[in-house]
Amino acid sequence: MIANTIDQEIKQAMLAKDQAKLRGLRAIKAAILLAKTEKGQAEELTEEAELKILQRLVKQRKESATIYKDQGREDLFAVEQEEIDVINQFLPQQLDSDAIAAVVARIIAETGASSIKEMGKVMGIANKELAGKADGKLIGELVKAQLGA
Repeated sequence: MIANTIDQEIKQAMLAKDQAKLRGLRAIKAAILLAKTEKGQAEELTEEAELKILQRLVKQRKESATIYKDQGREDLFAVEQEEIDVINQFLPQQLDSDAIAAVVARIIAETGASSIKEMGKVMGIANKELAGKADGKLIGELVKAQLGA
């Protein structure tokens, strides 16, 4: 479980006085604790649920980093980027766009999808198969391109 690893990493970061890493790890721990205490959460989080939390954290930080960069706030951009780097250490290796395009092409062939009207069906399968390995926005763009939109 990622939560156990995070606790150990926090201790190491504290001993090393690595503030950037500590900040990212604490953000992960807070998000996981919040998810565990949400209403209706009866049991431990699955590893898949933890990965979704991490992906959401990265997405939020990327959006913030983009805004900071556009506003010329390099100091805040650097902080967000450091946290992204820390969080990415706990995510599976991301596939490049060529590998994602190959998976999307295979799914389109298997489902027989031929028009943009069938994008939802292809996206559902692709998101499930590529969970944690690819950004949903990139998957969507590649599906659209291959279905001829």
